[in-house]
Amino acid sequence: MAEASAKHQGETTMDHYAGIDVSLEYSSVCVVDASGKIIRESKVASEPEALIAWFASLRLPLVRMGLEAGSLSQ
Repeated sequence: MAEASAKHQGETTMDHYAGIDVSLEYSSVCVVDASGKIIRESKVASEPEALIAWFASLRLPLVRMGLEAGSLSQ
């Protein structure tokens, strides 16, 4: 789980949340704001380095990150 302070957009505070659905070759990732609006979604190689780089490219602090609980999520 990743935790960080919310990003300010104008005068409003925006919280961002991420979810990862893990598969053998590619993981589906999605980032939404506090209202549930999709900010960005993509398929990313299911490798730690690729996922770290994808999330770093967002330049958004994430309040919470959820990971699929299944046999491939280890």
